[in-house]
Amino acid sequence: MNNPFDIQITNASLSFLPVSTRVPLKFGNEVLTSVTCARASVNVKRSDGESAQGWGETPLSVQWVWPSEISYQERQSALIEFSEILADSCHLTGEYGHALELGYTLFFKTLPLLLEEYNQEGRAGLEPMPWLAALVCASPFDLALHDAYGMVNKKPIYQLYNSTYLNFDLSHFLEPEKGSGISFAGKTPSEFLDLSLPEEIPVWHLVGGLDPLNRDELTGDEPDDGYPVHLEEWIESDGLNCLKIKLRGNDSAWDYSRLLAIGRIAENKCVDFLTTDFNCMVTQPDYVNQILDQLKRDHPEIWEKILYVEQPFPYDLKKYRIDVHSLSQRKPLFMDESAHDWEHVRLGKELGWTGVALKTCKTQTGALLSLCWGKAHGMDLMVQDLTNPMLAQIPHVLLGAHAGTIMGVESNGMQFYPEASKKEALIHPGIYQRRKGMLDLSTIRGPGFGYQMELE
Repeated sequence: MNNPFDIQITNASLSFLPVSTRVPLKFGNEVLTSVTCARASVNVKRSDGESAQGWGETPLSVQWVWPSEISYQERQSALIEFSEILADSCHLTGEYGHALELGYTLFFKTLPLLLEEYNQEGRAGLEPMPWLAALVCASPFDLALHDAYGMVNKKPIYQLYNSTYLNFDLSHFLEPEKGSGISFAGKTPSEFLDLSLPEEIPVWHLVGGLDPLNRDELTGDEPDDGYPVHLEEWIESDGLNCLKIKLRGNDSAWDYSRLLAIGRIAENKCVDFLTTDFNCMVTQPDYVNQILDQLKRDHPEIWEKILYVEQPFPYDLKKYRIDVHSLSQRKPLFMDESAHDWEHVRLGKELGWTGVALKTCKTQTGALLSLCWGKAHGMDLMVQDLTNPMLAQIPHVLLGAHAGTIMGVESNGMQFYPEASKKEALIHPGIYQRRKGMLDLSTIRGPGFGYQMELE
């Protein structure tokens, strides 16, 4: 092939940026108080000698990617170590191609081999690193690769996922559900994307399991930093209309009470949309079914506000093949941690899941392929946040803007570490502040992901 737009990776580099939360964030059985962000740069060149540099960033959210009884420090050290291995490896292919094609080869063909080697040698005798953690380590490099492709070709990256630039159609990457009659032959990602970039999109607020809901729940230990400290204050400050509720998944009485309390606040504050997130803690569909049924019977007005249910069950779908049709008949049921890649999305659909929560932290390449597979098969989409600060926020909200989601995008970095993004907010104030329940994307322009800032 002689595609003048194709690129080759010449080198990659990596740095780490520690960030502390202003308030704790509960993930399942663990609590996040700090996170290390991995920031990668990837240098590329075309066959005509034109070169460019791209950037990507992802929080290495240990508690989310690797739930375990082993220490936080051990898991974090492993993530950092594996990220450094990827920095030394991702340019070794020598191939030319589109960013999507190179990303597919690197992170869905080479990455499993690197992970297997690392677990057998680097972690011999220790708990192996899971695939989701490996994807998160890979995602900064994949994001940087897509950014570099746009930079060298001098166009926004979402204008470059079509047949003019790609060497292969989607049938090269995806297989449809058997018997569906669906074909990916001749199709490209652009056919499944909303190609125009809106000025603004609705934004979701995360209500963590430790978050105070109103002034009466304050303890006096809250930060005095000028930002809201309880849910009612956040709703009033940011004009919120969409609330994502973290639940425990192992205490149905607490979960119901929490959902009811937040539902009543939503009624009083004219919030229209709710969703529930159990973070993989549930093992039986009836656990969620009973909560929903009780809510529908006793508080139908709150039940109506629930737009969908997110990831109640363990994320390893191959190990936990739970039939979830009974739940998805009640409310749309979205895969998050389970949606590692399009093949997991396919399995999820077989088991009864009806929607896919996309995340850039599972690689831009993987998110695009899962998006295409899900849309082709009639599944709804959301773009969920890994509490992205700084640079990580920009590709994240862009995916939300172009994916055609059921309702906007989740964005929580301003809740937990707003000061971390002050530099980026000078260039893009609208995506680091939520106003009238929206994010303003009007400053994201130019080639690649449209960062429009000097990076080192």
